[in-house]
Amino acid sequence: MNLLLDTHLLLWCASEPSKLSQEAIRLINNPSHCLYFSAASIWEVTIKQGLNRDDFSVDPYLLRRGLIDNGFIELPITSQHTLNIINLPSIHKDPFDRLLIAQAEVEGFLLLTHDNLVAQYPGPIRKV
Repeated sequence: MNLLLDTHLLLWCASEPSKLSQEAIRLINNPSHCLYFSAASIWEVTIKQGLNRDDFSVDPYLLRRGLIDNGFIELPITSQHTLNIINLPSIHKDPFDRLLIAQAEVEGFLLLTHDNLVAQYPGPIRKV
């Protein structure tokens, strides 16, 4: 199964694994799952770090390198992903989360999230 992790789960994998639920750990550590991170997550970290947000204090260069070094595959943003956003209901206004949801739908990946609003979307999403 292909898993796309949302930005907070990626940050927790990289620097605060104790925040991950047991279900998240089980899914992430399953060797039959391919782990993906979106370029949108790196973009989000870069922007929010520039705004001095405490919850985004990780260096985005180190985050990306660490994810790749630990077997994650980078998912680029395509125009097909961005066009799919138009089909999403207006549950959540965060553009980064909406892009992750659209990417998961287009690619047929399961999006793992800890966000209650993201989990309300129909489609391949699991709150962990």
